[in-house]
Amino acid sequence: MHRTAGLLAGVVGVLAVAASEPAGAQTGMMQHVDLTSPKMSEAELSRADVIALLEAATAEPANLADMGLNGLDLSGLDLSGADLSRSRLNRVNLKGAVLRGAKLDLAWLIEADLEDADLREVSMIQAQLLRARLAGADLSGARVVADFEGANLEDAKLVDASMAPDMRNQSMGLMRTVFRSAVLDRADLSGTDLAWADMEFAKLRGSVLVDVDFNMARLGGADMTGADVTGMNVAGANLASAKLRQLTGEDRIQGLDQAINLKRAFRK
Repeated sequence: MHRTAGLLAGVVGVLAVAASEPAGAQTGMMQHVDLTSPKMSEAELSRADVIALLEAATAEPANLADMGLNGLDLSGLDLSGADLSRSRLNRVNLKGAVLRGAKLDLAWLIEADLEDADLREVSMIQAQLLRARLAGADLSGARVVADFEGANLEDAKLVDASMAPDMRNQSMGLMRTVFRSAVLDRADLSGTDLAWADMEFAKLRGSVLVDVDFNMARLGGADMTGADVTGMNVAGANLASAKLRQLTGEDRIQGLDQAINLKRAFRK
C-alpha cells in the first residue's frame, strides 16, 4: 500500500473529486460522471492494436496506462503484468483473460465482464467495478481497495486477498473496499482481509469465510446463510439485520462479543 499515496497524488479531473471523498459515498461520486461521454464509452484502440502492443512488449509488460479501452472484446488475452493504471475499461469483455499481476489502480471497469478471469496478485487501488461480472474469477493474493457495488462474484476466489485500507494514509477520508449489494454466493474468501469493508446487503450464501477479517466492517443486511465462518473475525463489525443462519464453524467466530448490533442479526 506504500504506492497508494503516490497514485492518489496524481489523480486529476473527476478522479480527484472521487478520491477526495470517502470510498463508501460512491453514489455522490457517480453523479459527477457521465458514462455516455466519449471518454467513458469509446475506445482509442482496437483489439488488434492491443494484441500488437502485447506482442511488442517483450522486455517489460505492456503499458496500457491511461488508455480508453471501453467496450472492447479483449476476452482470452494474456495481459499478465500489464500496466492498466487509470485506464478506462467500462463494459469491456475480459472474459477468461489472464491479468495476473496487472496494475489496475484507478482504473474504470464499470459493468466490465471479467468472468473466469485470472486476476491473481493484481493491484486494484481505487478501481471502479460497479456492476461488473466476475463470476468464477480468481483474485487470490490481490491487493484491492475498490468499489464492487452490485457486482457478481459468484464462485469467485479471493483467497488471501488484501482488501483493507491503509489506515496510515487516510487524510482524504476513509477509502474502503465496497461490496455493497454484491453477489458472492459460494465464493472462497479464505484468509482475506476485509477490515472496514462495506458489505451491506451483500450475498455470501454458501461462501467460504474461513479466517476472513471483517474487523470494523459494515455487514448490515449481509446474507451469510450456509457459509463456513470458522475463524471469521467480526470485532467492531455492524451486524444489524445480517443473516447468520445454518453456519459452519459458528462456535469459532472471533470477536462476536465485540460486534455491533448482534442482537439485531438473524441467527435462527
